Amino acid sequence: MEGMLEEGMGGSQHHDHNNPCVEIAMEIHKVETPPKRSSLQKLKNRLKETFFPDDPLRQFKGQSCKQKWLLGFQYIFPILQWGPHYNLNLLKSDVVSGLTIASLAIPQGISYAKLANLPPIVGLYSSFVPPLVYAVLGSSRDLAVGPVSIASLLMGSMLRQEVSPTLDPILFLQLAFTSTFFAGLFQASLGFLRLGFIIDFLSKATLIGFMAGAAIIVSLQQLKALLGITHFTKEMGLVPVMSSIFHNTKEWSWQTILMGFCFLVFLLVTRHISIKKPKLFWVSAGAPLLSVVLSTIIVFFSKAQDHGISVIGKLEQGLNPPSWNMLHFHGSHIGLVLKTGLITGIISLTEGIAVGRTFAALKNYQVDGNKEMIAIGVMNVVGSTTSCYVTTGAFSRSAVNHNAGAKTAVSNIIMAVTVMVTLLFLMPLFRYTPNLVLGAIIVTAVIGLIDIPAAYQIWKVDKFDFVVLLCAFFGVIFISVQEGLALAVGISIFKMVLQMTRPKTVMLGNIPGTDIFRNKHQYKDAVSIPGFLILSIQAPISFANSNYLNERVLRWIQDYEEEEETKRHSDLRFVILDLAAVSAIDTNGVTFFQELRRVLEKKGVELVLVNPVGEVMEKLQKAGGANDLLQPNNLYLTVGEAVSSLYSSMKVVSSSQGNEL
Repeated sequence: MEGMLEEGMGGSQHHDHNNPCVEIAMEIHKVETPPKRSSLQKLKNRLKETFFPDDPLRQFKGQSCKQKWLLGFQYIFPILQWGPHYNLNLLKSDVVSGLTIASLAIPQGISYAKLANLPPIVGLYSSFVPPLVYAVLGSSRDLAVGPVSIASLLMGSMLRQEVSPTLDPILFLQLAFTSTFFAGLFQASLGFLRLGFIIDFLSKATLIGFMAGAAIIVSLQQLKALLGITHFTKEMGLVPVMSSIFHNTKEWSWQTILMGFCFLVFLLVTRHISIKKPKLFWVSAGAPLLSVVLSTIIVFFSKAQDHGISVIGKLEQGLNPPSWNMLHFHGSHIGLVLKTGLITGIISLTEGIAVGRTFAALKNYQVDGNKEMIAIGVMNVVGSTTSCYVTTGAFSRSAVNHNAGAKTAVSNIIMAVTVMVTLLFLMPLFRYTPNLVLGAIIVTAVIGLIDIPAAYQIWKVDKFDFVVLLCAFFGVIFISVQEGLALAVGISIFKMVLQMTRPKTVMLGNIPGTDIFRNKHQYKDAVSIPGFLILSIQAPISFANSNYLNERVLRWIQDYEEEEETKRHSDLRFVILDLAAVSAIDTNGVTFFQELRRVLEKKGVELVLVNPVGEVMEKLQKAGGANDLLQPNNLYLTVGEAVSSLYSSMKVVSSSQGNEL
């Protein structure tokens, strides 16, 4: 008889090679209706899952009023949580790691400030105040705070589009501080409003491509210092930079090239040593400061500044001057500082949280993403009023901090104190530091942002993600830093929209000898049940995809009917939709089921639903005219139970028709 179940449905049976199709009886379980909840309860639950997935208030339950106040202060200021338990052993480790990252932070701070077209002293200011703020508010033990290359590049390139840092340096500095204020305000707002999921739109592929492209652009910009060119392009693209380099060959200085590339090779070798042998982290950590000291001594005694080697020049001595009077919240540049603050804020926040979580995972502790947003945001707001520009957790410094054995955020305080001493007493020593060594330091730092193994892994796993990576990479190199980033984010969002509007539907077949149904394309031994078309919808059903799903299901039916004619299968009697992966529906989703049922009724085919989740059941119940979909003979808990029950009813009908004949 056609239409009977494949052998083994619902339990173990004897093998009958002459008649492999036998009927199996199964116990049918009722699909339970979800408990009723008011609209207010649903809204409360949805808001909780959206904004408070970590349930931060659970620690306050069952506590006394005094304890609640203490926990509240500890939540806002994490230093109060670990501070009372701090001891001398922890301090020893933090002093070593703090001094180590200070040796890296001082030359990097000066270098990154120049990358942002800001006075070098601002880079040191930004390595003093923000780490102190983060030590009080941050939840990561390993994050080393300070200026970073990508945010510096972004800020410098975006502000330079409208204001020249050489012709109007005061206005440029004011816009940099104002952009930092808005970056911090945006970052802190994301944390306070618990909107951290917004930064998740920067996918891993986008970030890897963007970072690699930015690293190349940053490195090419350093050729100005490494070659001794004075007239260099202000544009950031690959073509204008290379054109500027080869059109100004007369400005190349062999003294600068020789000295610059010697220090670059030295820094790259020390970096390679530390990568190969992590225990020798101090080699690469101390190399930048050693390079600055050696190059400064060479220039001072050889009077190299008189032979074509450019130097930093005189730096102001003293701590950060207040800069709240330099913040501009009006005028023609307000749009520029808002855009710059938003983009640099997102990029630096993404980098800081990613770095913090990476090292937290290595040491098996948790980093609170919302606390980190608030901490990074507040330190940038405070920094903007104390002559600092955008700062975040830097990967290179954090890696050194981690390898040096940092135990708490006190390592940031030690680093800040070291920078403070430098600002107060050691600034005259940097007067003869050549710009070429700063360029070499930047190239060495950013080269680690080019992650070829990660790009290759993305290529192996997901070709579409690799296209996103390439768009970000080539967009940054050939168009601009911010437009390349925007292009990659746009393609990522397009991919997400595509997945929403074109969800997967697969045909299920029975695994012989079981009551299990799986994707026939994945499981080659899965077989179809004659008279049944069993489909699995693997996404929520909404206005964005309901029309597509309707067309796709009808096409599945059409394919079945065409196959039926060629192979003389039994007529299609049931279309079973497995809804286990459909987590939600809207009104368009309800209409999809109603219209599909009407179309199938005209064909003499029944629509059967399997395992709808609570929200889907609830909305189908409330929809007028959809109750027929939830009748016991149209609703089952598993595909196996549905097929077993419906097959039994088919047999009863066939038997009664045979008796009538």
